[in-house]
Amino acid sequence: MIHRPFFIGGAWRESAERMTIRSPYDDRELCTVSLAQAQDIEDAIAAAVKVFPTTRKMPTWQRAELCRKTAAAFGARKEELALAMVDEGGKPIGDARAEVDRAVHCFEVAASEAETLGGEVMPLDLRASAAGRIGFTRRVPVGPISAIAPFNFPLNLAVHKVAPALAVGCPVVLKPAPQTPTVCLQLAEIIDAAGWPKGSLSVVPSQPAVADRLVTDDRMKLLTFTGSPEVGWELKRRSGKKKVVLELGSNAAVIVDEGADLAFAVSRIVYGAYSYAGQKCISVQRIFVHDKVYDAFLAQFLAATAKVKCGDPRDPEVLIGPMINLAAAVRVEQWIEEAKARGARALAGGPRQGSVVPATVLVDVPSDTKVSCAEAFGPVVTIDRFRDFDEALTRVNDSRFGLQAGVFTADLNRALRSWSELEMGGVIINDIPTWRIDPMPYGGVKDSGLGREGLRASMEEMSELRLMVVNAPA
Repeated sequence: MIHRPFFIGGAWRESAERMTIRSPYDDRELCTVSLAQAQDIEDAIAAAVKVFPTTRKMPTWQRAELCRKTAAAFGARKEELALAMVDEGGKPIGDARAEVDRAVHCFEVAASEAETLGGEVMPLDLRASAAGRIGFTRRVPVGPISAIAPFNFPLNLAVHKVAPALAVGCPVVLKPAPQTPTVCLQLAEIIDAAGWPKGSLSVVPSQPAVADRLVTDDRMKLLTFTGSPEVGWELKRRSGKKKVVLELGSNAAVIVDEGADLAFAVSRIVYGAYSYAGQKCISVQRIFVHDKVYDAFLAQFLAATAKVKCGDPRDPEVLIGPMINLAAAVRVEQWIEEAKARGARALAGGPRQGSVVPATVLVDVPSDTKVSCAEAFGPVVTIDRFRDFDEALTRVNDSRFGLQAGVFTADLNRALRSWSELEMGGVIINDIPTWRIDPMPYGGVKDSGLGREGLRASMEEMSELRLMVVNAPA
């Protein structure tokens, strides 16, 4: 069986503690991974601190050039990386290949942003006492960064932390998700081969108690975390004085207004609800449909749901592969049964097959059931009708989450009102909340997070404004 060491300060290491990685689809043993120990975490932090004086002074052209070289390396290893995500995370092969393409794009955009991220000249002589003063601002890297990545986008959400950090001049210590560590270890191979300074990236698969040093150590100047709200807000509480960026959960909603293109809306919502078994923080979960088109929408949606293929993630036609593990599949099944016990009706779905949960449609769902008010993180949607557009906006906002929402409408005023009234980090008009392109600022409000990701937004989070005032009297 393949064994994978971890990566610290430009060198590969092993430890006596090892973890076996299994396929969530068929429980095959895929590899073993060495787990970093307390001294390894200390060494990774020390390596990041040591290299920071070098990375912070790297000229723009060099950071941009290395980003482009890294992007090209991802492209050359596309199928290898995609199959690793299929086997480790159960991600359908089409989505896995698209994720590698996104990683390429992230580093390409990071290169461009490194070349354009600048400051401004500010007139300060706004009062007589400030005559002759001119202000100049520039952005400087904040320092070593702790990054904790999730399982559901093991490559791209790691890259969303690593690419902007390196582009702005910050070294990173990255803890991958325990279910999907090998893609991040391959990321370390690519970064090292591209020629980044040793210590620019360390990848440390480890137990949570061991990795906690990345949260609490004051030498790390920013913590970026993607995962559950419960874990994320607790990490923030214990993070000390460092900056924190949190990308957390959601129970993402879609509004289908009267006059919307139903065929288009159905095709997009089916993908947004069921791709990767709904294991996306912006997966469609709650659907609100105008009463005038409710029956037509429901008929089309159920017909499309019936065609969704489940099973082997290596099959290009499969949209729903396995949940990340059996426990996750059992939890989703229990949430569905809880809703049904409270009066919900299942119009599509069926028995769980191991770790595979079929596409499920629920109606008449009480709003306080877990499958509605919490993050289902599975292939299940609730569908409700509304008569008044403002009522739909209110019902979408009736959530502790606020990441992204989708609104299908032909009415420009309603589109603009959605943007104004929905308590979300992003409002996607005439598409699903699951839509994202990597350069856009991405993040949530309420329990959905703090700060923004996306290349430029992340680089701004990972840097600080520094002001210089020049007194140049005439």
